[in-house]
Amino acid sequence: MAGLAHADSGFSLTRRLWPWRDTRIFIIQNPMQKFTLSKAVFPVAGLGTRFLPATKAQPKEMMPIVDKPLIQYAVEEAHAAGIRHMIFVTGRSKRAIEDHFDTAYELENELEMAEKHELLALVRSVRPDNMNFSYVRQPRSLGLGHAVLCAEHLVGNEPFAVLLADDLMVGPPGGLSVMAQMAAQFERLQQSILAVQEVPLEQTRRYGIVAGEVISPGLIKVHKIVEKPAPEAAPSRMGVAGRYILTPAIFGHIRRQATGVGGEIQLTDGISSLLSEETVYALQYQGKRYDCGSKEGFLEATVELALQHPEVGQHFRQYLNGLKLG
Repeated sequence: MAGLAHADSGFSLTRRLWPWRDTRIFIIQNPMQKFTLSKAVFPVAGLGTRFLPATKAQPKEMMPIVDKPLIQYAVEEAHAAGIRHMIFVTGRSKRAIEDHFDTAYELENELEMAEKHELLALVRSVRPDNMNFSYVRQPRSLGLGHAVLCAEHLVGNEPFAVLLADDLMVGPPGGLSVMAQMAAQFERLQQSILAVQEVPLEQTRRYGIVAGEVISPGLIKVHKIVEKPAPEAAPSRMGVAGRYILTPAIFGHIRRQATGVGGEIQLTDGISSLLSEETVYALQYQGKRYDCGSKEGFLEATVELALQHPEVGQHFRQYLNGLKLG
């Protein structure tokens, strides 16, 4: 393949010679073209063993915080960031997720016949008309990097978000969702971005930990990322939360990765390799993260979001105030 530079326009012409025919195809590429974030990947194939027996017959991502399952919070966050194509990497026991975002004809018909219009609108709002859904199975549990790689054929040569439903992320009151904050930075930087938060030193072995150069308030140019280091080996206390925006170059780096921590193909290792090719940024997001992969975090999210709920919040607050905690 040979490249021919146009003299005036700033565009490049790429000439491809096909071996089986004497045809020359010129493809115009604009180096100033901006990518738009339109796809999100949701790795939801995990078994949820920390919530057994509740997750024996239902996906952990379908466990509700007040009246919405965890996966719906993540999808709504992506939608608020302008993303319209939701890609789920599922497993054998995750059919309930697909059903949740499908049309429920019988339920909708019953609600319509009963003239329960508010409930009907609520059910239909789960899947807005401008949202597309795709599903692919992860045949074996080989790690987050492998789960992301399973979505490559659906993502194509585009940037994409990754949202872990276990991490319920809430933006600041009246502010942007966490993914919307990241999408705004991506619109400007056009490079991979990781959501990060400062974590206690003794908890570094739970996170991917980044180190780098602060280039503006809350924005770090990543120099190094390590998966779950021991406190004495951690390069910093900046832990990666469950939100990523990645360029498609990540797929090649994941594909070349050997197994890492836990014998799995780690997304962190793929990002570490990507640093040799592209710039990666980390954003200290505004808002709060609930680790709903743990029982404690799940309960904290349930209580705090219940207190903010417009229907039950006031009564629930009164109930909690009346408790005698000893």
